[in-house]
Amino acid sequence: KVHLQPLIRGGGHERGLRSGTLNVPAIVGFSKALELCYETMDGEQIRLSILRDKMQQTFLKELDDVYPNGHPTSRLPNNLNISFLYAEDTALMMGMKDIAVSSGSACSTAQPQPSHVLKALGISEERRHSAIRFGLGRFNTEKEVDYVIKKVIDNVRSLRKSSAIYRKRVTQNNK
Repeated sequence: KVHLQPLIRGGGHERGLRSGTLNVPAIVGFSKALELCYETMDGEQIRLSILRDKMQQTFLKELDDVYPNGHPTSRLPNNLNISFLYAEDTALMMGMKDIAVSSGSACSTAQPQPSHVLKALGISEERRHSAIRFGLGRFNTEKEVDYVIKKVIDNVRSLRKSSAIYRKRVTQNNK
């Protein structure tokens, strides 16, 4: 038999393990939230997948040296982690202060170094240093996605213009 210690002292509810009255409004609200989620989940997954795929396909079409990170099909519908080579992640994010993105993965949000998750996936250091993670949600619109696409493309192109390494690569490829 396991002996549990109470987290909150006082009262004697639940055999002394939890004091206080149940938060009935929160319980009912959570139940309603689950109901709404269940009703809209399939449609939302499809909608978010379409928006995510639009972003990815446009980046791949409009820019060179772009690499999606992670599995091509078995992934979350609202998440796009993608590397823009020759555009350092921090510099890219600084050029998009009005867009909520992060570098690396969700597992390394407070770390200054690139994501250990991307490293574990076997992604090169160069790609890890140019990885940006986009998260989409229920209230994101296609208009917002179009804005993000344009802003990202403009910023990547601008950063690459200042990159001697990128200019050298382009010159070599054009020969």
